[in-house]
Amino acid sequence: MTDRDGIFAGDDPFAITRDWLAEATKEEINDANAMSLSTVDASGMPNARVVLLKDIEDGAFVFYTNFGSAKSQELDFAGKAAFVIHWKSLRRQVRARGLITREDGEKADVYYASRSLKSRLGAWASNQSQPLESRDALERALEEAAEKHGDDPVRPPYWGGFRLVPLELEFWADGDARLHNRFQWRRAAVDAKWEITRLNP
Repeated sequence: MTDRDGIFAGDDPFAITRDWLAEATKEEINDANAMSLSTVDASGMPNARVVLLKDIEDGAFVFYTNFGSAKSQELDFAGKAAFVIHWKSLRRQVRARGLITREDGEKADVYYASRSLKSRLGAWASNQSQPLESRDALERALEEAAEKHGDDPVRPPYWGGFRLVPLELEFWADGDARLHNRFQWRRAAVDAKWEITRLNP
């Protein structure tokens, strides 16, 4: 039994995360949905970068990228990943570790279509994570993509999303004298019941 109340109350960790993100969206200067995504490559070397969380489903977190990128190769290789979202304005963070699957169907099409035209064309122009001769070369690739795909480009076959289904989540809030409040949600499998534990700061 835990003594969760206030911002930690509730039986649905995805709902709690949505609530915290909604609060942060009002306070953060930029990109309240920015999260640090951690992966490992085939040699076991870790990697990290900031990506944008684009959806919190009832059981997963969704973000989008180029499937040819280093992060995508690492996600496909391991099938697992972790992320942390830190909101300085709220003095809170959410951490997650879990299983990865691709999102390359209708949902990816809908999100791609919602992006600005330049962003959609940029997905065609950029060979993400690969060596680039110069900024001018990238600008030329963008112009060529505009000429080829026009004002309504379809989603590139190598661009889409990933869905992280967590087996572990942690909700953290700053406390006086660094006596922070931490609640860990863990489950043995995706269909298992969550076990909630208060952790020492």
